[in-house]
Amino acid sequence: MALQLFSTKPLNVIMDEASESGEGSLRRALGPVNLITLGIGAIIGAGIFVLTGNAAATAAGPAIVISFILSGIICAFAGLCYAEFASLIPIAGSAYTYGYATLGEIVAWIIGWDLILEYAFGAATVASGWSGYFVSLLDDLGLHIPPQWIATPGTQLVRYRGHWQQLAAIRQTLQSAGVNPSSLPHAVGVFNLVAFLAIALSTFILIVGIKESANFTSVVVFIKVAIVFVFIAIAGAFVLHHTGAAASNWHPFVPANKGHFGEFGWSGVARGASVIFFAYIGFDAVSTAAQEAKNPQRDMPIGIIGSLVICTILYILVSGLLTAVVPYSTLNVADPVAIAIDATGVKWGSLLVKAGAVAGLGSVMLVMLLGQSRVFYSMSRDGLLPKWAGAIHHRFRTPWISSLIVGVCVAFFASLIPIGDLADLVNIGTLLAFAIVSAGVWVLRRSRPDLPRPFKTPLVPLVPILGIVTSIGAMLSLPPITWYRLIGWLIIGMIVYAFYSRKHSKVRIAAAKVKKEQGAVT
Repeated sequence: MALQLFSTKPLNVIMDEASESGEGSLRRALGPVNLITLGIGAIIGAGIFVLTGNAAATAAGPAIVISFILSGIICAFAGLCYAEFASLIPIAGSAYTYGYATLGEIVAWIIGWDLILEYAFGAATVASGWSGYFVSLLDDLGLHIPPQWIATPGTQLVRYRGHWQQLAAIRQTLQSAGVNPSSLPHAVGVFNLVAFLAIALSTFILIVGIKESANFTSVVVFIKVAIVFVFIAIAGAFVLHHTGAAASNWHPFVPANKGHFGEFGWSGVARGASVIFFAYIGFDAVSTAAQEAKNPQRDMPIGIIGSLVICTILYILVSGLLTAVVPYSTLNVADPVAIAIDATGVKWGSLLVKAGAVAGLGSVMLVMLLGQSRVFYSMSRDGLLPKWAGAIHHRFRTPWISSLIVGVCVAFFASLIPIGDLADLVNIGTLLAFAIVSAGVWVLRRSRPDLPRPFKTPLVPLVPILGIVTSIGAMLSLPPITWYRLIGWLIIGMIVYAFYSRKHSKVRIAAAKVKKEQGAVT
């Protein structure tokens, strides 16, 4: 019985599934440009537009630049491992399928259950950030949404400088400005309706079709990358003309630790790397679209590595300029990039950046939801989840029931759970997935060295080992409460596995059938 827990899914079965075509299969419609833009669409989003400010203000200070470099290195190790798997096993399940092929069913279940945490809560986190920028943009245009419908339940809001903002996030800013919070208009969040509707719209687009979703994402990606370049140009020009202020904002570059792990100092840099790690999770979402790529053996590595390299460069530039333009202590707000652009005095730049953030975060939600529904699809095909999770719409050729159910759940997560709690859960789930994928490449190289690999991870086993070590190291820098939540989530998953998945596993059923036939022959 124990050995059955580590039964692997035969690679020939996986490859047969990947080559399927027809009405009951996913449509192969994505080229290398689509895949790169899917990756950029997921990577450039909440990390650059939302979480960068939080990590700088509470953990790393100007050294958030180093945090991005550290996170990029961690992702580079994992990205190379993902690229090998995605070219070798071009199927929708991403890390779940890779784990099933190399480490066994129980590991595959754990990583599949973990990916639910990554993609579903990731989309909810982004929806929360999208809501902040969208409401701020509407305020600038003279359109106001009642404050109780723009934040999660119990969130204390104050009206400051024409915008409703979370009191906890701007308390230090108010203190620095000599403003008594009690003198400002107050409101309490009831339900984040804006985030709910954003997820609902993204779900509708996904159900309509993968090609339509990819085309929408491609257009939005070009828009938001252009907006990022606009910010770099405006902020860069401001810094060049105000070098004294920029130098002051960057001093000290690594703020002194406040006596606790993760509160500035070098431990704060490490903590910052873990927080903004969320910014990079998009590249692994590319691998969930492998079964919808036209030429996955060639295009998947291009999509994964290309999007990772482009976004790492942009992140370093933006985070450096962000902390040079304004003091890092003022950036713990829902729209830090907008705060920085406002400080430059370029009013049209503020509107443009907010519009770009709204468009950009929208594409991230789309890719996260796409990844979640494709993992459900793969797990259902293996019998580990009910058949409805793998049902394909006869017209749109998308896993529409999975997309619908995931969309509804994520919409409520985004509306009811604070963004900070969501982001930490996504980070620890993603890092666990990275560690398992890195281990899988090493195992498969030893167990099946004969397999044709269109893309090979260099320096094996060094790169996979570094992927494992750096991912686990980043996990250890996250707060203990995040570990407790992860463990609780995995316990729930093991209960589901024990009472449903192991009984319906197609790999187990096939193995039992073979064993029975062999017994009959003997």
